[in-house]
Amino acid sequence: MYGKLLEIEFVSGRIGGAPPIVYVLGIFAVSVGFWSLKGTFVSSSAQRPVAGADDSTGELVILGDTFSGYSTFRAPEFNAELEQSDISLRFENEFDQATRAARLEDGTADLIVTTLDQYLKHEPDGKIVGLIDRTVGADAVVLNTPKYPNLKSLNDLSQLVADGNPLSLAYAADTPSEFLAQVLDIRFDGFNLSDFNHIKVAEASEAWKELQTSKADIAVAVLWEPFVSQAREGGHTVVLSSQDAPTAILDVIVASDQLIWEEQQKLTEFLSTYYRRMDQAIQDDSPLKTLIQTDGDLSEAQTDLVIDGIDFFTSIEAGRWMEDGTLAKRIDATAAILVLSGQMTDVPIAEELYNNQFMAEAVANTESLIAMVEADNPELAGFLRGDTGKTSAELTPEAIQASQPIGDLDFKGEIKFEVGSVAIAQESQQALTELANEIKEFNTETVAIQIIGHTSQTGGAAENQRLSQARAEAVVAYLKSKAVKHNISAEGKGFSELLPAIPPADPRHQRTEIRLVRINQ
Repeated sequence: MYGKLLEIEFVSGRIGGAPPIVYVLGIFAVSVGFWSLKGTFVSSSAQRPVAGADDSTGELVILGDTFSGYSTFRAPEFNAELEQSDISLRFENEFDQATRAARLEDGTADLIVTTLDQYLKHEPDGKIVGLIDRTVGADAVVLNTPKYPNLKSLNDLSQLVADGNPLSLAYAADTPSEFLAQVLDIRFDGFNLSDFNHIKVAEASEAWKELQTSKADIAVAVLWEPFVSQAREGGHTVVLSSQDAPTAILDVIVASDQLIWEEQQKLTEFLSTYYRRMDQAIQDDSPLKTLIQTDGDLSEAQTDLVIDGIDFFTSIEAGRWMEDGTLAKRIDATAAILVLSGQMTDVPIAEELYNNQFMAEAVANTESLIAMVEADNPELAGFLRGDTGKTSAELTPEAIQASQPIGDLDFKGEIKFEVGSVAIAQESQQALTELANEIKEFNTETVAIQIIGHTSQTGGAAENQRLSQARAEAVVAYLKSKAVKHNISAEGKGFSELLPAIPPADPRHQRTEIRLVRINQ
């Protein structure tokens, strides 16, 4: 389809690397995830031999890309361990997500590894059978503070737009960078994708270069490491990262329907072997670090960025997500973002998209390991269960109010109170409950919440100050009653910050802002 096979050395991606140089007849390869492998690129799926599961050899074909989180699937040691169960694994790079899904459907691949949003977007004939990782800080939204000195939060973008500045947004298309931009568009009041000229590039090194080009009026770029760290060192503001929203970018293992129906034992053995290796990595991560460093041709410092930016699932944690409805909630939340951004038409039935029956053996193996190590090493046992044991330190309201703003959440509706009262109107309670669920998606260790109450200029200043404070405290109490565990502060401002160009007594001044701020950074 694209001509003969090409062998091109490249280093592209989210951990280390130059811009991708793989172009074949004007069609470029785009990877999702940390792109870091230096090696051979096969230009056309139509030109290479393809096969699904082979009963005679036990071969499984798995499609992915050069994301470092997929390194284990490419490791000879992993394949050697699978061969003890008479399974041979062939990993192939397929950078086009639509093609990856199509090959799962036409039987020329048995498994794919991909991000949850891409799985939902392309709807292949297959189900999620395992969870790989979450990115926890490696992807981030960066503001061009050196060019726009007053730009330090998403709220500041509104003023730039109002001033008539031509603004651009740079990001790698069809990657988690684009999805993170869509999350901001849906979740934050001060960030609207329609306000920007979109500069879509192949990967983050190009977006980073665009951000540094003075002739380009780029206000925002979505980057991944090591460019996030370089941007921070250069004075740019990292306003939100996947550490702040640690469940936003999720990598999954998807098995074809044919494999699920016809090769159940083979699929069980595959997952058991994979999670057994991840259990070993928790006990001693040096082999995994060596694998990722070698696989991606990375420096030691870059490898540390990869390890720090990826939170791998254990089998018990993955199984728990499937059993207790956590994965279903993530599917619903991710699908909602895709629907609202026009990438999907409706939210699917989440429970129909995954199958946890093949995890049972892997979970049992890990539980046996926990039983052996718990007495001597309870900390290791906790990690194997997926328990981090992390808690958020309690902050004073003053500390929260002094923290760097991220932006105001886009509250769907209006928080209304009974006339002259601090009682939240019944009609606003359901919307506040939905808001509480949105807040829970943010990291309690890095994000705190400010509730800021305002009134119109009717009556005395002191009374309005008291009323706005009491109403803000009522919202805080309601959110805590819905199990929001974040540090939250209430601040009343009376009518000291009236909206521009609106009469002072206008009821529109009576508003409540839900502001996210960055802590512990």
